[in-house]
Amino acid sequence: MNSARDVVDILAVFCAADGRHGNLLGVVRDGRLRPDEASRQALAKQLGFSETVFVDDPERGDVDIYTPGTRLPFAGHPLVGVAWLLDLEVVNPPAGEVWVRQDGEFTWITARAEWAPPRTLRQYASAAEVEALDVPPPGEWVYAWAWEDEAGGRVRARAFPGRIDERGAGRSGGAGACTGGIDEDEATGAAALLLTARLNRALNIIQGRGSQLLTAPGPDGIIELGGRVREIGR
Repeated sequence: MNSARDVVDILAVFCAADGRHGNLLGVVRDGRLRPDEASRQALAKQLGFSETVFVDDPERGDVDIYTPGTRLPFAGHPLVGVAWLLDLEVVNPPAGEVWVRQDGEFTWITARAEWAPPRTLRQYASAAEVEALDVPPPGEWVYAWAWEDEAGGRVRARAFPGRIDERGAGRSGGAGACTGGIDEDEATGAAALLLTARLNRALNIIQGRGSQLLTAPGPDGIIELGGRVREIGR
């Protein structure tokens, strides 16, 4: 990393029941050490996680979120992770106020589906089809999903960022930008919110290698998103 002062907590968010899997997250507890957007973006790119979050005010829960390629107003797994790590009751990303609750081994946040970036939600006929998918060529951001048990709300999903950033700028300025070589996202809270809003029901999603995300629609367009968090180290 570019500074000897950098201390980054590494978490796995949306772990399975046995603690495995989950999407890796970097948390910089003292955002003052990286006060400008350029230095934060550089660190997020160097770490290479799908997201890195910088804590600007731990008492207010003010946070700033970056992918390897861009800054985000909202992302699910960084907010679940930082809320668990700092035991916050509220988190404030640029998108808006996010309330937090702890329920046993699960950390839950409240969010709105409209905060999530656009994603192509592509349904398949079976979980086996989703599991057999190859990483698609660069292009659109695809959330592939299928019912494992429709009556029980169980979903099998995989997420393919398409190696594009949120601005749609490519390596040479066109479509198909690099997000730091992330071909598949292990657990994607924003996409889970979009799918929950579309289906309008609670979901138990198994994504990637075996990460677990829980969702539940609430009143006034609010959706709860929950999962387990495990600390990997620093």
